[in-house]
Amino acid sequence: MKHIIVGYDETPPAERALERAAELAKAFGAKLTVTSIAPVLVGAGRGIGPVDPADPPARHQLQLQHAMDKLTGLGLDAEVVVGIGDPARSIVSLAEDKSADLIVVGTREPGMLERLFGLSVSESVEHHAHCDVLIVH
Repeated sequence: MKHIIVGYDETPPAERALERAAELAKAFGAKLTVTSIAPVLVGAGRGIGPVDPADPPARHQLQLQHAMDKLTGLGLDAEVVVGIGDPARSIVSLAEDKSADLIVVGTREPGMLERLFGLSVSESVEHHAHCDVLIVH
């Protein structure tokens, strides 16, 4: 295993995914890339930008800084990538661009809307990735 991608958003499942990815990176001497994706608004009208003002890229940059602080405390270095777009697609695309061996994402119990519309990022990553996916609960 040479390269691990971690999807991160500072939720408890993402924290556990980061910890697991750090353990694996240490064990295998793998490169670690941590990404946080600012989702775009679908069907944004005139005067409304595509990025959700309640969830801007700057917030994701701050989340990644917190992840880097944790990894530094564990003696690890990582690359961080802020993305904009569909979170699952962006994570899978980054993994393909980096020729990653593994994607690590957290998951939580989906809510009613997520179940109804199939909005689970971890499930979508699992179905579209061309490498192994570890879903951490």
